[in-house]
Amino acid sequence: MLQINKKVANAIQNNKPVIALESTIISHGMPYPQNIEVAKNLENIALENGVVPATICLMNGKIKVGLNSDELEILATAKNVKKISRRDIAKNLAKKEIGATTVAATMIVAKLAGINVFATGGVGGVHRFAEESFDISADLIEFSQTPIVVVSAGAKAILDLPKTLEFLETYGVPVYGFQTDKFPAFYSAKSNLNIERINSASEIANIFQINKKLGLKMSILVANPIPKQDEIPFDEMEVFILKATTEAKKNGIIGQAVTPFLLAKIVELTQGKSLKTNIKLVENNVKLACKIAKKL
Repeated sequence: MLQINKKVANAIQNNKPVIALESTIISHGMPYPQNIEVAKNLENIALENGVVPATICLMNGKIKVGLNSDELEILATAKNVKKISRRDIAKNLAKKEIGATTVAATMIVAKLAGINVFATGGVGGVHRFAEESFDISADLIEFSQTPIVVVSAGAKAILDLPKTLEFLETYGVPVYGFQTDKFPAFYSAKSNLNIERINSASEIANIFQINKKLGLKMSILVANPIPKQDEIPFDEMEVFILKATTEAKKNGIIGQAVTPFLLAKIVELTQGKSLKTNIKLVENNVKLACKIAKKL
């Protein structure tokens, strides 16, 4: 069921650097044609940095690791693309539906394929009002049981960031700020939350290798702040997020529909500025992921 693109397979077999890329950013994160432009651009950034990109999705009853142009186009334009987390993989393959992988599903597939580094935008986490809804992303559990380096701009700012960090700590998942001691808040370079700082890709690669030698199964979450010139400051962003979350609650939006609804609403409220910021932070994460993959 695992169908690995020839370029990706050759790189893995010859111990060349490879990074995994998720596909929900294409199918659920951005409108067409911007989504396919961004997908191709992220792959090009990896190639320019001497790393083979492996965008992951599910299609025709296969787990695809590395997509061609036609497959990217299908993913970007199809109306029936399912959002796939751990619990959905087998059913999607059995029904031969098109599925875009979330952070959790991408981590699982990357490990199956032998890829150690994954670049994304922001990871899932504990949702706001989780004490009422119990809405906690499956991404967090995945971090505790799938050994891979995940580079993100922190957790999505629409989430409850303090609770997200507490959850990760409880499950023994190391979270390192890349050249920062403040947890990034996705659109913003920093929140008011302290995390452990790490200064180089070499250190991250070394920690990951030691974890593997010890037989420890958890991921490493590398929180990489968006460059200052591209950020929307935390206090400014929080106003838009509160408006969007209030509207989601009022409309009874729940489950997997919450994150796409909130992100789309925030794009609307910021008049497109948040989408531009989202693109910049993912590009920045791909560049760091490439450095780590080379060190490994």
